[in-house]
Amino acid sequence: MDYAQGAVVAAQFRKACADCNFKDRRRVQNLVAVLDSASQALAQSDTVRSQAGADLKLWADLRKLWRDLTRMQLSFWDNDDSDDESEANRVTSQEDSLRQVCMSLAKFTRNLVAGVPANQSRAYENEPDMRRLLHFYTSWSAMEDSESVATARVLTQALSNTVTANDTLVASLWESYMNLPEDQVVLICQNSRLLGSPDERTLLTTLIFILNCIHGSKKRSQLLTMSNVGVRICIGLVDNMVRLHEAKEGSDGAKAFDVGYAIFTQLIEGGLVPDLYKRFQLTNEIVTPHQTTLLKLVDSYLQSTQLNATAIQLPDVLRTHESLASFLAKRFFTLSNYAQKAIHRSLGMVPPASSKVADIEEVNRERSSSDSSSSSATSAVSSPSPMTPADFPQELDVMLPKVCEALVLVTQCIITICLEAEEQQARVEEGISTVVTFTNLKNYFIQKKHHDVGIVENMIELLHILDIFLPRINFGKPVSVDGTPLSTSQPGVGDSSGFSYLKRDLVRLLGVLSHGAKSVQDRTREAGGLAVVMNLCVVDERNPYLREHAIFTLHNLLKGNHENQKFVDSVKPSQEWAEDGTLKTRVGATRK
Repeated sequence: MDYAQGAVVAAQFRKACADCNFKDRRRVQNLVAVLDSASQALAQSDTVRSQAGADLKLWADLRKLWRDLTRMQLSFWDNDDSDDESEANRVTSQEDSLRQVCMSLAKFTRNLVAGVPANQSRAYENEPDMRRLLHFYTSWSAMEDSESVATARVLTQALSNTVTANDTLVASLWESYMNLPEDQVVLICQNSRLLGSPDERTLLTTLIFILNCIHGSKKRSQLLTMSNVGVRICIGLVDNMVRLHEAKEGSDGAKAFDVGYAIFTQLIEGGLVPDLYKRFQLTNEIVTPHQTTLLKLVDSYLQSTQLNATAIQLPDVLRTHESLASFLAKRFFTLSNYAQKAIHRSLGMVPPASSKVADIEEVNRERSSSDSSSSSATSAVSSPSPMTPADFPQELDVMLPKVCEALVLVTQCIITICLEAEEQQARVEEGISTVVTFTNLKNYFIQKKHHDVGIVENMIELLHILDIFLPRINFGKPVSVDGTPLSTSQPGVGDSSGFSYLKRDLVRLLGVLSHGAKSVQDRTREAGGLAVVMNLCVVDERNPYLREHAIFTLHNLLKGNHENQKFVDSVKPSQEWAEDGTLKTRVGATRK
């Protein structure tokens, strides 16, 4: 029965094509009706689609119809210079007819090729015409019209079905798209192309198309992150992830976000994040919004795999961690060093702007250099600076909040990787690990140095100056390092949103690294870090649970380390409560 129905569909289609005349509205309507009816029949089963595709004459008619429609549509306005109202109405009517044919033909092709490799191969020759029509219907003016948006969506579905699960066709199409001139690529967010569509259903279809093209292919994923066109597509993807982040659950926007996340998951697992991050770099910018969003996606991925990884998935998860380790370490040093120098300048601890140009030049060099731990540049201070800050900010770096926001994300990523490494090490020691080879990345981060300064020393210096630069927020009011309230007229940080969680996550990372690691305990003491951590055992509304994390870190620093315990025992409280209820400086107190 299905075979007979497929033959009927092919026969009806061929007859409608033979009778078609784009200048005859009645025949055009008849063609649209046949295409819509055939599309419904083709959607029923693979058998119907296979039998219809077995009629080789159908493909010649389909090719001619796509070619004629494209020629007619793209040349439609060439000879239209009339200002007559009746003529304008006729033109509008004919334009609507062409759009109807395009919509119906796209549906027919979409359903004809779905899941039938032989049909896909025969229909692929129509891809250039489908792309040209899609380019027409995704122009800025066309995307203002709901009918054109719907047409673009169905054309995208037809393109996607033509190549999906057919590796030969996908490879050909993707390589072609990545090498097209940018103004011919229908995916790029340029003049409202597909990734710039305001319609969430169209965006969902587009993201599924992209995911189908790169799925399971390292080569095609690399083209997406390394070619100029591919990077432009990735920028559009990132912009949409930001826009769709708060889409209503179950909506097309939320589904599109999930598909976009799946695309970036493939890029992360393919080890392509470092390359893509570099391609997002802008000259003279320490960090860009697209880089920050990429870090958010990496952080989300790492946390989700930590919670949901099975024993089977664990080896792949650990390999992904290894591919990110060097990148994250380099990012930590680069962002932390920039933040330290910016804060030093603000506090008047170095001549204003003395090193800012050098910071930017180092970032620019990273675009063409690989991640490494050696350099000839001046290193960051390895222990808390003894210099006294100025009473008023000497210079405020507008990029500092963005740098700190990115640093929080990098720190969270390192924490997640170190915790997983610690758990895996415990499994290895207990003999229950299913992983054959394992690199303890916690040890990697402990030993990692940049400019001869380790992460531990770098982090302690940053925490020290952050405690000076950022007043604690207690009961909604700023508090100085010694606990006294600050005047609201005192200059401070204008926009503190980028600094949220920074001290908390840095001290948490120090606690993770120091757990069971005497070398980190000793390095922290030698760098003056014990006093820094003790000073963080306070409430700070900008850093929720800072006190709890600082206490836990202090516990890890003291456990089994007599030198550290002796140091803490030698510190006396600097203040005490008087009988009248006031807080007074204690005589003979030791300040650290």
